[in-house]
Amino acid sequence: MAELTALHEPSPLGVSSRKLGIWMFIVADAATFAALLFAYGYERVANPDWTRPFAFWPSIANGFVMTVVLLTSSLTVSAAVLAGQAGRKTSALRWLCATMLLGILFAALHVREWVSMLGEGWRPFRNPLGGTPLVGATFFSVTGLHLLHVVVGVIVIGVIAFGYRRGRFDPGHLEATGLYWHFVDLVWMFVFPLIYLMNMR
Repeated sequence: MAELTALHEPSPLGVSSRKLGIWMFIVADAATFAALLFAYGYERVANPDWTRPFAFWPSIANGFVMTVVLLTSSLTVSAAVLAGQAGRKTSALRWLCATMLLGILFAALHVREWVSMLGEGWRPFRNPLGGTPLVGATFFSVTGLHLLHVVVGVIVIGVIAFGYRRGRFDPGHLEATGLYWHFVDLVWMFVFPLIYLMNMR
């Protein structure tokens, strides 16, 4: 028994291993996005023929809608965490479902935008407007990586909600999931102005 106790010593940082793990993941993932956005900024400045493909309607307007959807989902996941910590399981599950629906809506709006751009001839290494093809490459890589995080987040929230409903997970799991979701939202706050607003014609 003493051996088992020794294996489960409290964290010297005063933080649960679950929360510490998600923070370590967020820091590493933030470095990935930072490197990608830095490379994007460098390529944009280094290319004098950089194309500005986005008109206010519908691209920028759609981006604003996606931003509102994602910011709202941060509020709903926060509400889920608070409800879970207060012991209101039914309310927490409802807020988690709302967060999932908003994440799905964001992904659907993003996919619709991609389909529209592909229909206009945009490809990762093709620029239908005649400028550098890196415009398409950076757009699809940055937004694609972020969209992947949103989709993974929706799946994870679904798994956590299912397990929480069955009693397998506790409010600490909701908090860790909420931290990830807030990170995804925060990244979008950099992606939207850099990729969309700075490329508005």
